[in-house]
Amino acid sequence: MPETLSAAPPWLHPRSAYVHVPFCAHKCGYCDFASIANAEDRIDEYLSALDCEMKRVLESPRGVETIFIGGGTPTHLAPHQLDRLMGIVNHWLPLAPGGEFTVESNPNTLDAYKAAALARGGVNRVSLGAQSFEPAMLARLERTHDPASVGKALELLRRVGIQNTSLDLIFGVPGQTPDAWRRDVSRLIELQPTHCSAYGLTYEKGTKLWRERRLGVVQPCDEEAERTMYLDAIDLLGEAGYEQYEISNFARGEGEGSLRCRHNEAYWLNHAYWGFGNGAASYEGGTRRLNTRELNSYIQRSISGVPATTQEETLGSEERARETIVVQLRRLDGVERRSFEVQTGLDIDELAAPQIRRFTGLGLLADDHNRIRLTREGLPIADGVLAAFL
Repeated sequence: MPETLSAAPPWLHPRSAYVHVPFCAHKCGYCDFASIANAEDRIDEYLSALDCEMKRVLESPRGVETIFIGGGTPTHLAPHQLDRLMGIVNHWLPLAPGGEFTVESNPNTLDAYKAAALARGGVNRVSLGAQSFEPAMLARLERTHDPASVGKALELLRRVGIQNTSLDLIFGVPGQTPDAWRRDVSRLIELQPTHCSAYGLTYEKGTKLWRERRLGVVQPCDEEAERTMYLDAIDLLGEAGYEQYEISNFARGEGEGSLRCRHNEAYWLNHAYWGFGNGAASYEGGTRRLNTRELNSYIQRSISGVPATTQEETLGSEERARETIVVQLRRLDGVERRSFEVQTGLDIDELAAPQIRRFTGLGLLADDHNRIRLTREGLPIADGVLAAFL
């Protein structure tokens, strides 16, 4: 049956799919995603291209456990376009019973009609880009919503039955203080989403914010202040009942009742996944493919039945194993030795003993002989720790 899940292990055959929607009302200065503003006249063509790409890649409907529609701003689409998008996705990627279907949204792009379209389409989880509740920080990030719109968006979603919601916050914004950040976290807690993400601001090469930093127009936050903000988020969210399960992610509930983002967990487990849309990545059988970011090229290629892929890389067994260490260490559960060997066919101690010894000796990793994980001291400097395993 085409709609059943593959019997192959999830690290070999996808059980998750990402769908990219690049359209936005405004491209924020820090954004490095494949997004575009003022291109509403291309939306219908783009949806046709998505349909063609899925038909070419999948050939027939393929059951999945998680779907994530990101952007861009998927809810920048009109309600009838959202209905069409949901129809395409649900046809080619039927969701297994109990599956997770997430859509990203900006708070000021949601209304009752769009919320209803999401619910009609089977969406059961929405991730809102709140970023801050401080008007000055929203202005610095070029966010066009006001703080009150976040609560209004959550209420719209709850009214249509979408109870599983996530809010994103950003810390380390130029001019942000630890006190202002704590107010942001406290306001998020008051709104009671089931999940939240706290990301440190990054200056991605080529973005407007990166250029402003190089020119001295903006001054980055002090590193110690950023560290304080990050650890304060961990503590405040933990006290409010949110489990930190990944470097930047927190969820309500525990064990089987946890409301972790299952789609993102597939990435952090280094499982296979499909990606559709411009700039989307796929990972299957150790091969990574990346679609063109250029909107016109993506539409033309896909509608013509030509692969939109512009980059392709097949990893060797050791490269895949090292990558698995890096992404799994992002999880607070860390890397479990036996499951790592089943997945990769390699012994983690033979592969990475020097790094494990070094970082456990520095107190940045904990090793209980069953699993290896980041410590509280290791979390704020995780990027440096993880890079050593590559």
